[in-house]
Amino acid sequence: MSIICGLPLLECVYCLACARWAWKRCLHTAGHDSETWGLATAEEFEPVPRLCRYILAVYEEDLQHPLWEPPGGYGINPDWLILGRTYEDTQGQAPPYILYVDHDHADIVLAIRGLNLAKESDYQLLLDNKLGKKKFDGGYVHNGLLKAAGWVLDAECEVLKELVEKYSNYTLTFAGHSLGSGVAAMLALLVVRHHDKLGNIDRMRVRCYAIAPARCMSLNLAVRYADVINSVVLQDDFLPRTATPLEDIFKSLFCLPCLLCLRCMRDTCIPEEKMLKDPRRLYAPGRLYHIVERKPFRLGRFPPVVKTAVPVDGRFEHIVLSCNATSDHAIIWIEREARRAMDLMLEKDQIMEIPAKQRMERQETMAREHIEEYKAALQRAVTLSVPHAYSPSQYGTFDESEDGENSQKSGGETSVGSSGKSKNKESWNELIERVFDKDESGHMVLKKSHRDD
Repeated sequence: MSIICGLPLLECVYCLACARWAWKRCLHTAGHDSETWGLATAEEFEPVPRLCRYILAVYEEDLQHPLWEPPGGYGINPDWLILGRTYEDTQGQAPPYILYVDHDHADIVLAIRGLNLAKESDYQLLLDNKLGKKKFDGGYVHNGLLKAAGWVLDAECEVLKELVEKYSNYTLTFAGHSLGSGVAAMLALLVVRHHDKLGNIDRMRVRCYAIAPARCMSLNLAVRYADVINSVVLQDDFLPRTATPLEDIFKSLFCLPCLLCLRCMRDTCIPEEKMLKDPRRLYAPGRLYHIVERKPFRLGRFPPVVKTAVPVDGRFEHIVLSCNATSDHAIIWIEREARRAMDLMLEKDQIMEIPAKQRMERQETMAREHIEEYKAALQRAVTLSVPHAYSPSQYGTFDESEDGENSQKSGGETSVGSSGKSKNKESWNELIERVFDKDESGHMVLKKSHRDD
């Protein structure tokens, strides 16, 4: 009898718990993810609208006679276009891309398009992965995206090296959207890690802008490469928020809202501390820029505001239940809102009438603040016991010393075992296989000769 009397009480508790969950999830908006972040400046956000247009240009068959150019055009001089690769050229090993030398901004840009729903090869890149399958540089990355990046570098290594050496004061920028953002992030990792392959290019010259980024690397790598990789997220975009592996997302593409709701319920029951301690869990890479243009319980779009940070915890961990979760992933909308946000920043600067000297001082201050924020994020990752995270060295960045050691070791091994000609012909995928090995469980691990002392 006592058990029967207790059933209504249990039902009430269960209903209250469900109501509390629904209330919290419905009230969680995209603005909550970045409410404590700082505002981005016009100087640091300037490349984003421009690179979005370059990515859109990859969709054109003939840039001399464009069919879908946005208002104001792509901003591309066809005479400065070095090459363009289609699906036929890449043979399905990588998405189409263009290589462009932007002399106006002293930048060498490799722009990669996003997922093509009609191409089976794009799905194969996404499906070529399992949780914890590929280990790289002390963390985990998406296996298919890393292979695609290796293919691109293998195909364009000589051209990139020639351009980097010819324009020694230009930056090298990798930019991509959606699927292309993951490939671009992997490209940045490979070039920084093996900079000797591109004429010992300095880490400070390499940049990556991942637009609507895929979660493609573990948390320790996402924070460690935040000085190189920048991710741009528009409001409620679903892809950077769902920890569901990419291969599972696009298997369920046609019932995506159902998948997102189920994932939302599952993640609500998992403490964030437990998520942080899973070394195989993938995240959106690098420094994050969040474009916020809508407010809760208000209709219409507001003037977009751009927030930025290098977060460790609270890194887009909650899916936003929004009817715009998929539309905010579109590169057209991202380019439009990024351009609006940039125009507002420039307009504000003009109203304030900032002198040129003070503008330069502000840029230097911003650079110092970014370095301090980057180091603080590395330290916080250690404090939160993120697997394989470690603090920066007080004598310089750890990556430079590691890269130097690896370059010397790999250079020594190559010179003993083969001639200089064969060294130049070594593919990037072969390099990955040479530096990394498989353990008994089949996971990729750094070989003993390449491990840090």
